[in-house]
Amino acid sequence: MKLVIDTNIIIAAMVKDGLARKIIFFGNVDLISPEFTMEEVYKHRDIILDKAHFTEEEFRILFLTILGRVKIIPKSRYISFLREADSLIGKIDYKDVPFLALSLAVRNDGVWSDDKHFKKQNKIRVLTTKEIIGSIQKIS
Repeated sequence: MKLVIDTNIIIAAMVKDGLARKIIFFGNVDLISPEFTMEEVYKHRDIILDKAHFTEEEFRILFLTILGRVKIIPKSRYISFLREADSLIGKIDYKDVPFLALSLAVRNDGVWSDDKHFKKQNKIRVLTTKEIIGSIQKIS
């Protein structure tokens, strides 16, 4: 299964050693994300540090380890799909436009996000963490 992973999932995996982290490291999934993800994670760095009780070094090590499992796709690969993605979700949350644009640009099985508003569009399949667990269990 190949999924576009939303930043909220990566942040959840950094804050807590829960389902999201387990899927990232042990799930049979190929994960991709737009380069915007890097900016978003660093924007929320202080919140992650506080909630996870991490040092800067622990934050850096975990983030780099996660990035070893998530392929960051440069904007040049999905730039031509930004307008269409904006029409689908831009008015709901402009920060989600790169994720939909990437999903439109490359073959994948959907977007992995726990943001409910992603499901307000109907062009791209969106899977929550619970749905991913269900899909992985069916495959196993």
